[in-house]
Amino acid sequence: MNFKKLTFLAIFAVSQIAMITPVSADDTTPIKSDTAVTEAVYGSDAGETDPLIIDNTGEANGTSTDLASSGKLILKVNGAEMLQDGILYTASQPMTVKKGVSYIAVRSLVDRIGLTLTYDSKTKETVIISGSNELRFKLNSNKYTVNGVSQVMKGTSYQQENIFMVPLTAITEALHIPYVFDGVQKQVILTLSTKPVASFTVQQKEIIAGETLVTYVTNSSSPKGFPIVEERWEGREDIFQEVGTHTVTYAVLDSNGEWSDPYTITIEVKAPNLPPVAMFTTDKDEYKMGELITINDISTDEDNDIVKRNWLNNELAFFRSGPVTIQLEVIDGHGAVGTYEKTINITNERLYSEPDFNKLFVPVGRQYRFDGSTVPTMEKVQYTMTSEPATLIRSNSPETVYSEGVVYRETAAGLTRFMVHHVNALGKDVRMYVIATNKNLTPATVNILDSGFAGPNMYATLVGKLSVQRYYKSMQNNLVEQSVALAPGESKIIFNELNALEMKPMQVISLLADVNSDLPVEYTVIMIDADQDALTSIPYLMDIARDGVHNRGTYPNSTRLIEYNDVLGLTNQRISLGDNTGDPNLTGVDALTGLPESNLGNFGVMYKVTLNRVAANTLITFNPRGGEYSGMLLVNGNIIGLPEGNGAAGSLATPNDTSVVYRTGDHEQKVEIWFTPAPGSNLPVNLLFQQMPERK
Repeated sequence: MNFKKLTFLAIFAVSQIAMITPVSADDTTPIKSDTAVTEAVYGSDAGETDPLIIDNTGEANGTSTDLASSGKLILKVNGAEMLQDGILYTASQPMTVKKGVSYIAVRSLVDRIGLTLTYDSKTKETVIISGSNELRFKLNSNKYTVNGVSQVMKGTSYQQENIFMVPLTAITEALHIPYVFDGVQKQVILTLSTKPVASFTVQQKEIIAGETLVTYVTNSSSPKGFPIVEERWEGREDIFQEVGTHTVTYAVLDSNGEWSDPYTITIEVKAPNLPPVAMFTTDKDEYKMGELITINDISTDEDNDIVKRNWLNNELAFFRSGPVTIQLEVIDGHGAVGTYEKTINITNERLYSEPDFNKLFVPVGRQYRFDGSTVPTMEKVQYTMTSEPATLIRSNSPETVYSEGVVYRETAAGLTRFMVHHVNALGKDVRMYVIATNKNLTPATVNILDSGFAGPNMYATLVGKLSVQRYYKSMQNNLVEQSVALAPGESKIIFNELNALEMKPMQVISLLADVNSDLPVEYTVIMIDADQDALTSIPYLMDIARDGVHNRGTYPNSTRLIEYNDVLGLTNQRISLGDNTGDPNLTGVDALTGLPESNLGNFGVMYKVTLNRVAANTLITFNPRGGEYSGMLLVNGNIIGLPEGNGAAGSLATPNDTSVVYRTGDHEQKVEIWFTPAPGSNLPVNLLFQQMPERK
């Protein structure tokens, strides 16, 4: 018999017996073309006849073949044989066909193609890297990602004798590897490029003509491992002088004399940035003391990219005579600055005093200073108050959390409000969760009605203010409405925005939310390590002790209805909230200890204030009496800042600060005010009602 004329099919038939040879999951076993296939390699089942030799130059059935030629990788269907460049390799598992899909052992294929294989233990993904391409696979999934984009495979990945198997086409399609199926020989033939591969990136995100020194970062390699000996560039400039679109092409030559395909990037070169133009006008050049100044900002930027405005003497009025220079500085997104100033004159004539001017002209949502010592002398309105049956779950103690665990747990049915406010002091990243558990024998439903979440952030007052603002917005727009179905014994995470982001050390979160359940549901509020699974962690978490300063508890009747039918505002009057006298603290219980609780400040309470007769020309303002306050109101359905803005401008720091809430016109009006105390702020607070002076 002429073994040099042995057909390729015959070789595969004999090598099928070799599949009984143990093969490591981490290695492939190469068999060179001149190796004898005997018992020493495959075991006794190979027989004791003459050795079989692979001859790449032979003929199969009288037909010339180049199947083992350079650049071809041949895979046997339902076999472990892999023929490449005249060398026969044994895969760690046979290529397996399941439901019409061919699966390949990942490591074996990667080794033959010359790719990089790693395992991401954090995401539990097998990662294949080919140049700038990255493929990520998960076990028992029919999806994978190609350069971060999720794709669907023709089948589901699985393990076969501890070897990771994926559909062959998932790799060939992602990496654009052409292949054909030989139905006669039952084999798949992959065509692997032998060309070197070239690519590059440009580090700069924005390139300005005549200014930007462009940094090119190249990446080139040879699939055969040949050194790169030459580069070729077209259109490359270190500093582009002309505005517009530029095409840059890069190619490399390897030591075997093969050029890569050209790699091209289109670069958009922008014109140099021009600074913004600061400009404003005033309605007059000369004003009386206490006269309203109207300033119109007409600053421009060619890219409409003004990101900041800094004013000097941008006041509504001045109360001393003499020249005043108003200055505006505008800054664009590139940091370029434009300035403009104008000098106006304030005469010796007075139109309004400062207190009268503020009452008439300070815009709604803005604050002004006044003599706060007069507030206690104002008439305190004696209003009537009723309640709605909404259960408040307040999780605020310990406010600063030092260990993982359960910060609060309670079972409630029907309308339930959550107020959650905590600081991460664990010294590591954490997440907070609210978990709903149905301990009934029948299904339960939790309907999320409204939700306002803010954080994580380092500033408790700001976080509290934003949570109230978003809570009101969800009421206005029904943005959060959703239904959560719970089977008997089932637990689910609700308020996913709460745990969407990790809390860094000393960051604060704040949540205000309303739900309604048809059956009693157990709600558990936890803080755990950011990488831990919430649902599996619950059975092992300990209850965290309260801090003795802040408040936690369950409080019934947490929506208070205040209605006042007499005329308000003809004289100086005030409505006090959160003072524990006219507005007593809610009483409840700490569900974790069973101890009685008093809701100091009534945080989490919703006040719905209906004032049926507010006198004409009445100014309503908001005045803090217990310390710094920064929050929001709903006034006739509109969200009003207390005051508007962030930082010092967005906070009422002292009892001498007050924020404008509403002004009635020339006739009596009904005014509705909804108020919930902002977490991180201080109570009590007053709503002040004063007559405005006559306009001149």
